[in-house]
Amino acid sequence: MTDYKQLQALAAILEEGNFDKAAEKLNISQSAVSQRLKQLEDSVGQTLIIRNTPIQATTAGQLLLKHYHQVSLLQAELQEQISLEQSDGFTKISIGLNADSLATWFLDAVKPLLDDEKILLDLKLDDQDQTHHFLKTGQVIGCISSNPKPMQGCSCIPLGAMIYRCLASPTYINKYFPDGIKAEGFYNAPVAEFNNKDELQNRYLKVNFKIGPNEYPKHRIPSTESFFNIIIRGHACGMVPDQQSKEIQASGKVVDMTPGKFIEVPLYWHIWSLKSGLFQRLTQRLRKQAESDLSPISH
Repeated sequence: MTDYKQLQALAAILEEGNFDKAAEKLNISQSAVSQRLKQLEDSVGQTLIIRNTPIQATTAGQLLLKHYHQVSLLQAELQEQISLEQSDGFTKISIGLNADSLATWFLDAVKPLLDDEKILLDLKLDDQDQTHHFLKTGQVIGCISSNPKPMQGCSCIPLGAMIYRCLASPTYINKYFPDGIKAEGFYNAPVAEFNNKDELQNRYLKVNFKIGPNEYPKHRIPSTESFFNIIIRGHACGMVPDQQSKEIQASGKVVDMTPGKFIEVPLYWHIWSLKSGLFQRLTQRLRKQAESDLSPISH
């Protein structure tokens, strides 16, 4: 049977990124952390971490990390149920999601849980096409992803779709597209992208104008707020979700460059298949908020 303190040491090492910070978190010595990890590796007969910078988990380490998080959550719920007094401790839940969901509808979804329960959020951000890897490696208990395929041991629940339109300011359009929105204009018109994993602009330009991913100039703006601001200021065009842009579009500060040509990004909630009241409440809140804030998935 796996020793819980050894699992705790493994999780601390992976979450903090090094042995010293793991020791501080657990309030034990660095040598004690190393010893617990060695004992755990000896008991399972496999190496559990790769000593890179940052430290990474092996496949076996990922499985044990996932197991540790599941056990920790179930223990916290059990303690709350059997305790005669309200627990003073918080339950930390780790969730993977995309930056646009965080900037628009996600915090409204979890607000009632944060108001009523002692919960701490540990949010891990990546592109909606990439958040699945957080769940696969055991770093989170659930993720919001564009992938509709459920992972083994997890449930997959459709939430809705975010609609992205290519927006630009009138000043930008007058400068770079004086003769109308045509393909040749994009070869010299700066486009905003969030990071190197952001494929929305590439998809939009390829589908509508047959332009390749390396055939147009790009600003890289890894901030949801600043991404939209650089568009509003007339320095770029870019794909912005309706949830973020409706009011600014109504003001005329930005316009849809190609009305009727948008990209639909479906979102799905993936979560461990455990009989957990907290998981059920979290899922219910996400589904309820998504019903009001997201569009129906068309396919």
